[in-house]
Amino acid sequence: MSALAPSAVAASLSHTVLLTGRQLRAFARVPAYLVMNLVQPIIWLLLFGQLFRSVVQIPGFSGGGDYLVFLTPGIVMMMALFGSAWTGTTYIQDMDRGVMDRFLTSPTSRGALIGATLLYQALLTVVQTLIVLGIAWLAGARFDGGVPGILVLVLAAVLLTVIFGALSDAVALLTRQQTALIGISQILSFPLMFLSSAIMDTRLAPAWVADIARYNPFEWAVVAGRGALQSSPDWASVWGHLGLLAGLGIIMGVLATSAFRVYRRSV
Repeated sequence: MSALAPSAVAASLSHTVLLTGRQLRAFARVPAYLVMNLVQPIIWLLLFGQLFRSVVQIPGFSGGGDYLVFLTPGIVMMMALFGSAWTGTTYIQDMDRGVMDRFLTSPTSRGALIGATLLYQALLTVVQTLIVLGIAWLAGARFDGGVPGILVLVLAAVLLTVIFGALSDAVALLTRQQTALIGISQILSFPLMFLSSAIMDTRLAPAWVADIARYNPFEWAVVAGRGALQSSPDWASVWGHLGLLAGLGIIMGVLATSAFRVYRRSV
């Protein structure tokens, strides 16, 4: 048993790498997907950054003196959320083509099937986050947290991607329908974004918005990323919110993997 466990882990890691490579090759054939997922966040960043730049002058606003700096972490997380909500599309396509059934009748690790989609989406999130940060910098945003703060922001975005990517995978396996995946992603994405401090300081919102935001994983990512970019971060808060994201990510990964059993029983 002790010799078998490392072998199983190695096989799972090997499967994850191979399956991730499969998705990266598919992405290389349609690189426009990267641009398409960036268009809306960049429009929000540049448009909202200019429209609401005077909001920092409202008494009680705690986001500092530059609204673009305040807004950028929220846009990064919005991009991660919207992108990861489509992760399950790969499964829908594999089901329609009969590929998923072949995977499940082979020795392919179920965890690797989940891990590959999440790793692929996480890699896209890293690239897209760096692009958004570069555009924000060109637009005049300066982040006092420097490289360490940027690394934490990227980590928070990746953890958010894992959470909602795993949820998207689970929905795809349970419903097997693209329309259901689209509907659920739309139902969740915008409420989670607006019930957070992504665009506006929750201290200026109704009290119930701030109350809900405390339990919102999207808000956890925004708070961690924005806090790390400050000149004097509250690291206890930053690492606490990252811990919450990591814990929820593990739970969602386990639930997504267990959804394979439901899928097998329903086919």
